Order: sequence, then C-alpha cells, then structure tokens
Amino acid sequence: MHVQEWLETVPAVAVYALVGVVIGLESLGIPLPGEIILVSSALLASQHGEIDPVVLGASATAGAIIGDSIGYAIGRKGGRPLLAWLGNKFPKHFSEGHIATAERSFEKWGMWAVFFGRFVALLRIFAGPLAGVLRMPYWKFAIANVLGGILWAGGTTAVIYYVGIVAESWLKRFSWLGLVAAVLVGLTSMMVIKRKAKKAQQAQQAQPVAVAE
Repeated sequence: MHVQEWLETVPAVAVYALVGVVIGLESLGIPLPGEIILVSSALLASQHGEIDPVVLGASATAGAIIGDSIGYAIGRKGGRPLLAWLGNKFPKHFSEGHIATAERSFEKWGMWAVFFGRFVALLRIFAGPLAGVLRMPYWKFAIANVLGGILWAGGTTAVIYYVGIVAESWLKRFSWLGLVAAVLVGLTSMMVIKRKAKKAQQAQQAQPVAVAE
C-alpha cells in the first residue's frame, strides 16, 4: 500500500506521532524514510482538513531536534566504537566510505555540516552521532541543530502543503510525471552519494600503501 494511502486510514493524532517518531529515530542515526513520511503527510494535509499542517510541522521539527540531540549524546559517549557497531548493523548506510565522506564534510564545514546535513539524506542520519563522536562543542551543535530542524521540517511541510493545495487537480491528472521525476531525482542523488562514498573508501584504503612507499 502506498504511504499516503496508508496514512489516510489512521487518525490525525497518529499521523503527528508517526512523523515525529520516524524523523526522530532517523535523526538519531537509524536509517528510516523520514523525508518520505513527512512529504506524504504534508501532501495528505493539503487534501484533508483533519490534519493541521502547523501541528504536523511542529511534530516533525520536534522529532528532528530531539532525535539529533539524542544522537549527539550517544555519539559523544560511544565514540568511534559506536560507528563500527553501526557499520555492522547497517553496512549499506554506515560503510567506511560513507563515514569518511561525512567526516570530510564535518572537517570542511564544521557546525554548518549539521545545519545543511538536514537536507541531505546521508548526512541527516550521520549528523547527530558523528557530531558527538567528533566532540563538536555542544553550543555549536545545538544552534545548527535547532535552526536546521526548523528550516528543514517546517519548510518542507509548508512547501509541500501549499504546493498540494495549488496543484491538487494537476497532480491528480499528471501524478505519473511527479513519480517519474521523483524516481529520477532519487536515483541521481543515490548514484552521486555512492560514487563519493566509493572514492572516499578507495582513498582511505590506498593511504597506508602510499605511506609505506
């Protein structure tokens, strides 16, 4: 069953709770489709008056901020052994190449990696735990976490909600175009991320050889 069709069968309170919990767990470091749930719920809110977009956005924002904060605390306490454990549990998401890519983003951008990472699927999972592992000062993390959570969760809800209202009839007629576009964007993003992760992993594996020479 499609996500949106399933959401139509549950009460509005359950939708708010589901969005907050799924986004919170994703932000904590567990690979879950938080963005898909949020987009589907916001689109549903534009079509049905039972779901309040303001409450929905607030639930998503709270889940994002709280989840990232818990992830930071776990990462700070667990350290690098935590990343190794996550790599064993979720090898597709926490591979050495993905971790190396995320670490380079943190080294380059600092607290902004937490902020902008909210908008990137790979960094959205890594941001909290990795910031803790790298012992980023909490005040920097908190500022980036709160601002990023509000802008991503609230902004996504608002944009999808108003687009759904304005283009509801268009979407019904040409929904297959949206599906094709979403698939193409998703595949392109995944290919780019995988390529970067593969290059980072190859560079990491080649580094000891260069030193030995």
